[in-house]
Amino acid sequence: MTFTASDLKDPLEVATRLAREASRVVLGHFQSSLEVQHKSGDEPVTRADHESEAVILAGLRQAFPDHGILSEESAREATWRLDGFTWIVDPLDGTKDFLAGLQGFSVMIGLLERDRPVLGVVHQPTTGITYRAARGHGAELLRDGELPTSLQPSTETEPSRLRLVVSNSHRSEKTEQVKRALGIEDELRLGSVGLKVGLVARADRDLYVHPSSRCKLWDVCAPEAIITIAGGKMTDLHGAPLRYGPGENVDGGAGGGAPYFVQGGIVASNRVCHDEVIRRISPLFP
Repeated sequence: MTFTASDLKDPLEVATRLAREASRVVLGHFQSSLEVQHKSGDEPVTRADHESEAVILAGLRQAFPDHGILSEESAREATWRLDGFTWIVDPLDGTKDFLAGLQGFSVMIGLLERDRPVLGVVHQPTTGITYRAARGHGAELLRDGELPTSLQPSTETEPSRLRLVVSNSHRSEKTEQVKRALGIEDELRLGSVGLKVGLVARADRDLYVHPSSRCKLWDVCAPEAIITIAGGKMTDLHGAPLRYGPGENVDGGAGGGAPYFVQGGIVASNRVCHDEVIRRISPLFP
């Protein structure tokens, strides 16, 4: 399949289809007894992660043989197209929620053009909800059996009224410091980064803050495409753009497994509150 840089409709449909196919595989293992292995950083991985990834990678390689691919469970075999397109795949985001029998997990597929996200699909297997966006095609929410609806973040600007969503498994004292700096009381905890950012994109939440460098490129590529195309914003904790690629943003070399950490944490918001949020919380992270 070929397409021009200005037309991402076909890649968006392919990514949506593959995310749904992979989600059916994941659901087949949900709330079942699975052997759990642990990667570096004590991150769990299961058969569901690997089988989901196999579905997605086979589909992407067939449809886009000239594109690069970075996928979580086969990151050592990553290929990059720094002058073209690279797919960034998280076959099961929120594995800890998945293993706990909670619904906060998703399948995520993102696309970079050179080093910027231009397409993202986040599908929640248990609800059938899909958040998706592509440059030139807008951002939308899909529900099984319903017409698509546009994603549009909120317009709340007062920090103390912001509805915060944070990690369910990586919450720390820094989260409390962020809440105090902003005067926030309303907090929701959820697993998948994609689902948290999706809630901001659809105006069910106003702000997502991840106050550490534990996220990796496959955690943020699809969500950043969705939130920015919807009209929101995603940066690090100091307001700088997130960086993608096999270069300086990577913590570790290919010989060490190339963990692809995103340095500087994450702030995703409705955009209109973003600068004030950064002004208040950035001093917490020297």
